[in-house]
Amino acid sequence: MMTSAQRLEQARSLTQLVREMAHEIILPRYLRATRERKADGSVLTEADLASQAALVARLPGLIPAPVLGEEMSAEEQGRVWHQGTHGLWVIDPIDGTTNFANGIPFFGVAVAYLVGHKTQLGVVYNPVTDEAFYAGRGAGAWLNDVPLPLRSPTTQLRDAVAGVDFKRISHHLGDELAVRPPYYSQRNFGSSALEWCYVAAGRLDVYIHGGQMLWDYAAGRLILEEAGGSYSSLGGTPLTAGPAIKRSVIAAASPALFEQWRTWLHAHA
Repeated sequence: MMTSAQRLEQARSLTQLVREMAHEIILPRYLRATRERKADGSVLTEADLASQAALVARLPGLIPAPVLGEEMSAEEQGRVWHQGTHGLWVIDPIDGTTNFANGIPFFGVAVAYLVGHKTQLGVVYNPVTDEAFYAGRGAGAWLNDVPLPLRSPTTQLRDAVAGVDFKRISHHLGDELAVRPPYYSQRNFGSSALEWCYVAAGRLDVYIHGGQMLWDYAAGRLILEEAGGSYSSLGGTPLTAGPAIKRSVIAAASPALFEQWRTWLHAHA
């Protein structure tokens, strides 16, 4: 059985690997990458593919396990998912590709190591700001070696700053949030993985997103959990899903705030 100190050391080793890859592969392509469209209409750049290839090659050197990446085909994702029962890397090579392609400095590399579909290690790294959020199960959550959260969250939902992705929630709930918001103010940054970390850091107090894939939340959920926050799907179920399933997400920086947020959402959804 691995100790929390050993998990923290692994998380820091993973952070260094991700940081080195991002500076070698991603930053030289920033402000130079050409934007393309995938079959589903989402944005792709050559930097996404280069980042994924580098991580697929390097991560098994840290922990031998198959690697499941966002930019793989659905067939390949399904095959790797079934191979990774006893250990699996899950990666988003660039989360926030539209930001990356447009020169908006809010995007990150998200890497998680899962055992039995439960995240054990998580790293989300923004190479422009050099902010590395990371966690090991039972070992706490950190931002560049500073423990999270950076600030205590508000205790009242009415005072909260919320992360809300309006385009992926129902029109009814979106209207309720826009017209009668239960919080003080709202933000949306365009990178799900980093938004999880902003809740963990206390930069956001509560969060809702209507449709995330495994690679969007695999790292961030552990970082938030280890920082003392709470999360679930909008329906209240755990975030345990295969790579082909989108899940709604609600989260808060503290359990008490999460209860207020969940209660309001269930009453208005």
